[in-house]
Amino acid sequence: MKDITAVAGSLRGSDTQEHARLESAWATIRAGLRRDIGARMFDQWLKAAQLGDYCPESQTLDLLFASDFTANFVSGQFGDRLRMAWRCAGAGVREVRLRRAPNAVGPRLLEVASAEAPAPADQHGAGDRAPSSNFQPRHDFGEFVTGETNHLAFSAARAMAAEAQPRFSPLFIHGGTGQGKTHLLHAIAQDFSSHSPAAPVLYMSAERFMMEFVNAMRANETMMFKARLRAARLLLIDDIQFIAGKGSTQEEFLHTINDLIDAGARIVVTADRAPQMLDSIDPRILSRLAGGLVADIRPAGLDLRLAILEAKRANAGDPPVPDAVVDFLARSIRSNVRELEGAFNKLIAYGQLTGRPIDLEFAQSMLADTVRANARRITVDEIQKACAAHYKIDAAEMRSKRRARAVARPRQVAMYLAKKMTPRSLPEIGRIFGGRDHSTVIHAVRTIEELRQTNPDIDADIRALQRQLEG
Repeated sequence: MKDITAVAGSLRGSDTQEHARLESAWATIRAGLRRDIGARMFDQWLKAAQLGDYCPESQTLDLLFASDFTANFVSGQFGDRLRMAWRCAGAGVREVRLRRAPNAVGPRLLEVASAEAPAPADQHGAGDRAPSSNFQPRHDFGEFVTGETNHLAFSAARAMAAEAQPRFSPLFIHGGTGQGKTHLLHAIAQDFSSHSPAAPVLYMSAERFMMEFVNAMRANETMMFKARLRAARLLLIDDIQFIAGKGSTQEEFLHTINDLIDAGARIVVTADRAPQMLDSIDPRILSRLAGGLVADIRPAGLDLRLAILEAKRANAGDPPVPDAVVDFLARSIRSNVRELEGAFNKLIAYGQLTGRPIDLEFAQSMLADTVRANARRITVDEIQKACAAHYKIDAAEMRSKRRARAVARPRQVAMYLAKKMTPRSLPEIGRIFGGRDHSTVIHAVRTIEELRQTNPDIDADIRALQRQLEG
């Protein structure tokens, strides 16, 4: 949508001073509405509204929207609130009419999620058009750091966004909160729009799909709703698990994806679980979704968390973030990538605002609550099992009296990790390892520390085991 300042010329029947008064009042009203109804609801329905015609005689102002559906929905939900706000603003407005903009010729992203028309030839070529501003520019493929846990999903997303028709559709991406699913949806949309600027792109959450469908039924506008969705050449649905148990919504979703697949459109769906793990979802939908490509995003391992922080550090500027702080963040915050990035941003912001250099003590102090929330208590039993599996010995050998090298060295590694990764005392660790004395644990720890300095294989084993145990 054009910014409000760009449409000031559409306010007919009023002079420049009148324009400025209405614009100022609208800015104040928008801020109040966003505060009162919440940022999410405001951004979905009211953010893109434009000022339209104003009649000084009747003191009537038009607010313009991209579709009749949106205008009707806003009128029903917020019409009285808007009229009261304008009457209280002292801008000479007594009545507000909500209607479709005259130049609203097609769907737009998040509203109807279509790309804008290509710019004229003397400005930019169609291929040079920037994606709609409703896509987050920072959520592109270049900013998505890949590793073993997300490589398949990333590669599949690139294929779905490519100019060539993908060999699979739909693409189903599943993973936990904050692992990058929504980032990939925005990246797909931006890449696709860069080579197909006139192709309609529809992006919405499953929750919004359900809400709009229900409102369309109530307003007797289901045909318009269906037409909007079926016009898409790329459909992106986030968090499909939220339509679980919603029979009529699921029926409409099934018809939508069937029609789009038959028409050769591209479909990308995300969820927090694999298709077969989704409860109360129509089996026909699950069959359709699983019939394309299913790609998971697993929790980021230590190496990927370090790579993500390195990428952020490279673009952060001052104050510098030392290696020790990066390592501390990567090892301490394991729940999801979003929280990891948020912790890094918090350190940078505090450092810039206070002028204090970012060191390990500062990071530990600032992020104490976050670290506590992410702490997962690793048990000695877990360590024993992991070491036994790594060195291919029976877990019972960790507690046995055998001193053969094939058993003693894995046992020493397990003792070392138990000392480094658990709060257990030396005597407690000794007792868990078959009733050994604490001096045996001290000897094991010192031995492994020395070997890590001289034996690359031992060091690699320790690192691999730490990554595995940390998640």
